[in-house]
Amino acid sequence: RSNLHRKVRSIHGTSVSQFISQVRLKKAMEMLTGTFSTIAEVAFECGFHSVSYFNRCFHEFYGYPPGQAGKGQVKKQSVENDQDQSGKPGIRIRQRILIVAGSSLLVIAMVVVLIFIFKPFKRSDQPIDKSIAVLPFTYLSNDPEKQHLADGAMDAILLHLSKIEDLRVMARVSVEQYRGTDKTASMICRELNVAYLLEGSFQKYGDQVRLIVQLIDPAKGGHIWAKEYDRDWKEIFEVQSEVAQSIAVELKAVIKPEVKQRIEKAPTTSLTAYEYYQRGEQQRQKYREDLDNRDVLLRAEDFYRKALEYDSVFAQAYIGMARIYRERHYWGTYFSEDFLDSVLINSNMALSIDNQIAEAYSIRGEYYFEKGNTEKALEEYNNALKFNPNDWLAYRQKGHLNRLIHGDFIGAIENYLKAASLNHGPEFSNLLRWTSYCFYAAGFLEEGDSFAYEALKTDGDTLIHSYVLSLGGYFTGNMEGAIEILLKSYARDSSYFYTLSGLGLNYFFLSDFEKSYEFFKKYVNRITILGILTINNMHRIGYSYLKNGYENEAEFYLNEQKKYCEEIIKLNRNQMQNMYVYYDLAGVYAVRGEKDKAYKNLRIFNQKLRMASWAVTHFK
Repeated sequence: RSNLHRKVRSIHGTSVSQFISQVRLKKAMEMLTGTFSTIAEVAFECGFHSVSYFNRCFHEFYGYPPGQAGKGQVKKQSVENDQDQSGKPGIRIRQRILIVAGSSLLVIAMVVVLIFIFKPFKRSDQPIDKSIAVLPFTYLSNDPEKQHLADGAMDAILLHLSKIEDLRVMARVSVEQYRGTDKTASMICRELNVAYLLEGSFQKYGDQVRLIVQLIDPAKGGHIWAKEYDRDWKEIFEVQSEVAQSIAVELKAVIKPEVKQRIEKAPTTSLTAYEYYQRGEQQRQKYREDLDNRDVLLRAEDFYRKALEYDSVFAQAYIGMARIYRERHYWGTYFSEDFLDSVLINSNMALSIDNQIAEAYSIRGEYYFEKGNTEKALEEYNNALKFNPNDWLAYRQKGHLNRLIHGDFIGAIENYLKAASLNHGPEFSNLLRWTSYCFYAAGFLEEGDSFAYEALKTDGDTLIHSYVLSLGGYFTGNMEGAIEILLKSYARDSSYFYTLSGLGLNYFFLSDFEKSYEFFKKYVNRITILGILTINNMHRIGYSYLKNGYENEAEFYLNEQKKYCEEIIKLNRNQMQNMYVYYDLAGVYAVRGEKDKAYKNLRIFNQKLRMASWAVTHFK
């Protein structure tokens, strides 16, 4: 190795690492001048795992940034500092923001610690001990109408295992992808980062059931435990509990006495109600697989109602009703007084029957989160984790609470990554992207890029990937860089609403209102078709219309933003808790020239203790 270093230095006059860097930079120049690749694509294609680091290296080597490659020498631009006249309310607000930015250095310092703990988030080659995934059970016949029975047995055993604090249990959404797979056990364990798999098959014939389960440890060559259960159908709850406890014994996991009691508790006294409930769960699973298929929500609701007809104190059926109501009526009732009240009623009913059901606390936490009672929401999420320490949804929601409401990006990152360790299903990439957002928001572009690319490797979604990457530029004031990324995405798909929104927003902050209007108009058309409600960009859309001479349309969007903000404040929605609703309302009054009202709302917004890096960038 030392001979190689000396040889390279004698020939090229550089170290090995410098030589490799130069080769990469020369390749990057070829791509920038000879292809239509974006800077981000070139950076990662040439071996740079951070766009910001690539920009720095490129500038040091060539004397100008990569964005100028092929465009001639860069002209120096002078920047004039804005001066505020003494005594105006605006100067006090900016001073306040800069004070907040300074105090945020403590937060950034703590984020550095998280970087060393979590960077980068990759599936470890060494699985965590006592970690397991329960694969979808097969039904031992060709009757698809009975598959819900096998799924129910699998779900129950998985839920029992999840209650054991000494185990790490992958969520149901993580394993559905392996239904009917031809992947080996070793491959599945490696992808899910678990040490063990549980396979099973189920059959019901008359009043008898057969359940066959096998515990697999690929590191030891395959099956390490298996058992066949032939029981009466009325003993199904005892069988499911017995299997879970046997697995825990095999994995040498400690089961606390109170957890053992919860595992052994039967969910209902009616097997007919239980079967209807499982049919409802099957329909809800179909909705998770295809969110456009809303008809299955109605079928799921019917099955849950049937279950309650046979057992009016079946707690899990009430939880199913709460989930269905949320999915069916969220946006339709968002600005109504009784928004999500049925979620609260059903979750309360479930907890009045059994106050140790984690899922009920989790869904009730979502209710309080949406209603703006963030302290109560946090209490509910913690209760959910108390009774199910493997509840990935509770961790995700705690991440949302920290990110969206408190601006606590450290807490958000910690909870998102905990959720990601339990869920490698379709939402795994979203968890990584929310983590990426938090790093961007805290000012750490390299780490944000790293998690964004991990998410891309997971789902291959280049459209959302481009949008997330563009946030790095937007957050740091590099709108030109963000636009470059988004335009490449727009060329691939001109209808993706996040791309349209991002382009409209970045052109807006560059004061290119002609372009901003063009993309905002396309954005509004697209979300109208999709039935999506946007509640925090209408004033910017309105201002873009105004700058292009469309005064009536501008007034409409300004009124819409004002209405949304006032309703959010009146109804105490969660957007009010993060204070940005007052910032948006101030924007409406500023456009209309109502300065006193604008400053009044800015003073309220000024009470916010934590802000993302984009806020400091754009406000100063």
